[in-house]
Amino acid sequence: MLSNKLIDQLNKQINLEFYSSNLYLQMSAWASYNGLDGSAGFLRNHAAEEMDHMHRLFTYVSETGALPLLGSIEAPPTEFDSIHDVFEKIYAHECHVTSEINHLAECALDEKDFSTFNFLQWYVAEQHEEERLFKSILDKLRIIGVEGTGLYHFDQQMAEFTSQSAA
Repeated sequence: MLSNKLIDQLNKQINLEFYSSNLYLQMSAWASYNGLDGSAGFLRNHAAEEMDHMHRLFTYVSETGALPLLGSIEAPPTEFDSIHDVFEKIYAHECHVTSEINHLAECALDEKDFSTFNFLQWYVAEQHEEERLFKSILDKLRIIGVEGTGLYHFDQQMAEFTSQSAA
């Protein structure tokens, strides 16, 4: 049985994952609007992945006999300066999510809820992968650049990445 403190923290994380999905979907719309179809597809897929993260938490809370609560989430931003700005914001957001997951794992340990702590280890590993992924995308942007043909090549790489991860 989950403590009230842990239920509150898990519900907070459910809503953060829901926000993440909305954020990446909005960023996908921005990329598509700006002719960056490869990036748009990548971001749409990532939005779906974040929704899966939310569902996994939602199911866990429900299976423990607690009530998952979907609260109101703020609307994500709709304007971005560039695709580089989009991925910088994503990287910063993923670092924030990592911090929240670590806090949640710490809370589970403090509550001596080892089952929840064990469940959260998937998220700890996932956040490592998320940060690594978005850091590598920012590195590619730095190397390729976002001017002229560099932006085209970057977007093509994002399209290839999307098709590889779909296979």
